[in-house]
This record gives sequence, structure tokens and C-alpha cells, in this order.
Amino acid sequence: MSNQSQNNISNQLGTAPVGRLLLKLAAPMVVAQLVNLLYNVVDRIYIGHMPEVGRVALTGVGLCLPIVTLITAFTMLIAQGGAPRAAIAMGEGNNERAQEIMGSCFTSLVATAVVLTAAFWLWGEQLLWIFGCSEETIIYALPYMRIYSSGSFFVMMAVGMNLFVTTQGFTSFSMRTVLIGAICNIILDPIFIYVLGLGVQGAALATVISQAVSGLWVLWFLTGKTTRLRLQRRYLRPKLEIMLPVLALGLAPFIMQATEALLNISFNSSLQRYGGDLAVGAMTVASTVMQIVWIPTQGLGQGAQPIISYNYGARNPDRVRAAFKVLLGVSMTVMLTFWALVQLFPQVFIRIFNSDPELLETAVWTLRVYTAVVGLFGIQMAVQQTFTAIGKAKAALFIACLRKVILLIPLIFILPHFFENKVFAVFLAEPVSDFISVTAAAITFYFVFRPAMKELEAPPEGEI
Repeated sequence: MSNQSQNNISNQLGTAPVGRLLLKLAAPMVVAQLVNLLYNVVDRIYIGHMPEVGRVALTGVGLCLPIVTLITAFTMLIAQGGAPRAAIAMGEGNNERAQEIMGSCFTSLVATAVVLTAAFWLWGEQLLWIFGCSEETIIYALPYMRIYSSGSFFVMMAVGMNLFVTTQGFTSFSMRTVLIGAICNIILDPIFIYVLGLGVQGAALATVISQAVSGLWVLWFLTGKTTRLRLQRRYLRPKLEIMLPVLALGLAPFIMQATEALLNISFNSSLQRYGGDLAVGAMTVASTVMQIVWIPTQGLGQGAQPIISYNYGARNPDRVRAAFKVLLGVSMTVMLTFWALVQLFPQVFIRIFNSDPELLETAVWTLRVYTAVVGLFGIQMAVQQTFTAIGKAKAALFIACLRKVILLIPLIFILPHFFENKVFAVFLAEPVSDFISVTAAAITFYFVFRPAMKELEAPPEGEI
């Protein structure tokens, strides 16, 4: 990459109008996130409409979600901890340090993928029974899990290393990365599931192949001439002094993802107890719809991250504040819009996955309860992303733990003791915890963000 091109990217991050720049960077990321979601959503759509067994097969695949989430969690631990630190290093003018961070993260991702693949093959079946599988659903969940987990390496490359592309400002390329994979998945799914008759195994295989294409595409870019940060052999050996701060920063998004797996296990096990496979199937639909709702805000946060991290490293508090305000405003608008659509037209979202009358009847009211206060969640998402972008690991970790570990998971098991309708009580735990955690996130932001900006306004040490 030429020095002129590098300077153009830096100038944009440091000087371009914040609102326009954020939307420019975020638009491809929102598209990328939506397209990335298609990997799982398309699988569930095709599986849910399989003749005769669609509803049971959909539930079985839904029970694999904790494993999918755990793979993503370990990816975020390394990549989402490393990418902002690489951006901060670039903002400080230290590109060599940024490349060291990226190289260490790459090797760590590879090692983690090997360990996870082995673990899920050895203990995956036992885990699925714990997750809430029944005799009817295990025959679909087990083969899907084993094939999907075999592609852990490709998932980590496609998702994790793509964040290092995004953090350099190449958001259009990031979008193309997931777009290529999603198109492959959309094409391969019906071929493997229906034409070749592979069922859920075909869906998992299509996903792995698609992620492999995306992962190789990312590695091609990061070893080429266009990238600002390049994967080089001399930077591939992980260094403890690099990885410890990376893991500290990545701990919050890791916990958010890992506890999402624990959360899914808690929901499914409790719902299996009170409502059987039908309630678990409704949860599969509700959680998938929630993923769709969250995606635009996550994309906005990833688009804002390079701006916030770069300007934080460059000690420009005004641009950090401006980026956060735009991120918050747009996130709230998006989340409130999606909340209204889900509340008014839940049947539209449910029929995407399955049209079984019994499932539809249950899923309509459970979805409305589950997403009751999701419109406010734009606040927490903006705060969480900003804390991560400026390296405030402890604050980000607190917010991540509060919603799921401290509030939501206990409420899943506590609330059914106070309601006659146990299934309703389980789903009610979500909006109750969301409301409390959003309030806490706003309060925490006030006490953490303002001092951080005042610190930037002070002269650096050694200067008068």
C-alpha cells in the first residue's frame, strides 16, 4: 500500500466529518453483519421448511447455538481485543506495533481453533444433552454440531481476522468478505439439503465451505499489497506483553458471547422443563429474530470503532465525543424501529422459519414478550462498543456481566416461581434484565467516559 493511500485513510479517520464518516464506515459493516447472519439464518430457514421433520429439525439445530456462540466468543476474545489496540497503535503512528498485535492474534486464533475442534468432537454429545436435547432432536443436533465445529478455523479467520481489515478502514472489503461467504451458503444450502438429500448435515457442510471461502479471502488480503497492516512471518510468534492487554480488552466481548451460550442453555433447559420441544422451538425463533434486530447496531458499533479508537490514540476528544453521539442516535433510531416492527408484525418474522400452526401460535406471544424493551438496547450497545474502542476493559466487562450473568440467567430460574404460566415467566426474564442493564450502562458511561475525555484534554506527560 502506498504511503499516500495510508495517509488518506489516516486523514479520513482524523479529519473527515464524523457523521458522514461513521455512516460511510458503518454502512458496509451493517450489510456485512446482516449477510454474516445469513450463515445461520439461511440454514434455519431451509431446515425449518424440510417436509414433515422441519419443526423438530429446526429445534435440533437451534440447540447447537451455544456451540456456535462459543466459537464466536473465543474469536471475539482475541480479535475484538486486538483490533482496537491495533487501531490505537496506528493512531499513535506506530504501524509496526500494530502489525505485531495482528500477527500475535492470528497465531492465537489458529491455536484456539484446533483446541475447540478437538473439544467439541470429544464432548459435544454430552454437551448437547445438557443444552436441552431430547431423543427426537439429538439426531439432528449432533451431526450438525460435529460438522460445524470442524470448521472452527475458517470461522475464526473469516470473522476474527476480518476485524483487522475493518479497523484499518477497509469496510467495503470487509463487507465483500462476508458477502462472498453468504452467497456461497445460499447456493450450497438447497443443493446439499434437498438435491443431495443430506438434511442438517448438508446445511452444516455448506456453512463450513462458505466460511472457508471467506477466511481464505481475508488471508489473501492481509498478505497482499493493498493492506496497511500485513501478516508477516516475523510477527507471528505470540508475545505475552502483547496478548495480555489484548485478552484484557477482549474479555468483555468474550463474556458477552460466552454468556450468550450459557444464556441459551439456561433458556432451553428451563423451557424444555416447562413447555417441551414446542417452547424450545419458539425460543429458537425468538433468539434468531433478536439476532436480526441486533445486527444493525453491532455493525454501527464496528463502523464507529476505527474512528473512536484512532482519535482516542491521537488524543482528539472532540471527535471521540462526536462519534459516540452519532453512534448513539443512529443506534437508538434503528432499535426502536425494529422493536415496533417486531411488536406489530411478529407473524411475519416467525413465518420466515416455519409455518407450523402450533409453533406460530406459541411464538407470536413469546416473541412479543421477549423483545418488549429491545428498543432501549441501542443505549447499551453504543456504550459497550465505545468502552471497547477506547480500551476501557473493566467498564465494558462490568456491563457485559451485569445483564446476563448477574440479572438474566438467575431470573430465568427465579421468575417461574412467581407466575402460573411458567413459559411466560421464562421469556419475561429478558425484558426485565434488559431494562435494568440499560439503566446501569447509562450511569456507568457518565462516570467513566467524561473522565477519560478530560484526560485526553490534558497535555501528555512531559509536555507543558
